[in-house]
Amino acid sequence: MWLSFDRLACYSELAFDLTWIRLCPLSAARIFPEPKMSPQTNPNATRAPAPTHMSPEEWQARIDLAACYRLVAHHGWTDLIYTHISLRVPGTAHYLINPFGWSFDEITASSLVKIDSDGQKVDDSPHDVHRAGFVIHSAIHTARDDAHCVLHLHTRAGMAISMLKCGLLPLSQHAMMFHGKVAYHESEGLAVNLQERERLANDLGNHMVMVLRNHGTLVVGYTVAEAFSSMWHLEKACQAQLDAMACGQELNFPPDGVAEQISRLGFNKAALREYPEGRSPLGWKEWPAMLRLADKVSPGYAV
Repeated sequence: MWLSFDRLACYSELAFDLTWIRLCPLSAARIFPEPKMSPQTNPNATRAPAPTHMSPEEWQARIDLAACYRLVAHHGWTDLIYTHISLRVPGTAHYLINPFGWSFDEITASSLVKIDSDGQKVDDSPHDVHRAGFVIHSAIHTARDDAHCVLHLHTRAGMAISMLKCGLLPLSQHAMMFHGKVAYHESEGLAVNLQERERLANDLGNHMVMVLRNHGTLVVGYTVAEAFSSMWHLEKACQAQLDAMACGQELNFPPDGVAEQISRLGFNKAALREYPEGRSPLGWKEWPAMLRLADKVSPGYAV
């Protein structure tokens, strides 16, 4: 087989280049740089240790909550500096919340503000707190021992569902996870009235989701991981319902019993023989992957 002069020249040039790369590794590295290692693949990636004045449990809670804020920002669920995600400090009657005036993609573990159930700061944080915004959160935290994390949003899809008289319908599999777990609270205007807290708590009852009419959505989680996963699935359910309704076609509801079955197998901390782990993976299995995602798309939150 004969090769043309041009092809021979090309192969010779390639061979020279490969030889040069072997002989000049530093130059080669500039052409083919090593890929940056993510925290998932880098064994040296570590978290900052807890400050000396803080328990390891509180520091870990701060890291999880800061990651949740960054993930909410990553998914585009924010409303400028408004709405909140609050978390009970383990073993105390205090709560962590975002510094008012910061965007969610700026939140760090150390910048979170520790407050009491009235929204008053209990540490020497220099940051402001949106006390009016904590009215909703304090109502849930104080009424429910299991409400360690409260995540409240004003997303486009969540607000749209809150405006519909029908509310969230069991149309998609994601929506059916919340079958029998959704409460509704009628709008009372901006949440600045402390007397509304009792009505908020009564309307929520033991549900894990609340649709605030003409306002937005709220989820309750035993952990940050559970609250984030609940909101992710709720948001997708809202979007899917709105897409289906926008088509103007007749909606297809599932057969009797399907929504109940999916709800039982969804967000449920009870023992479930249907899963290898003996419980539903929803609300805990995703969190390590979500932390890795936060490390990649919004590093710097765990400081």
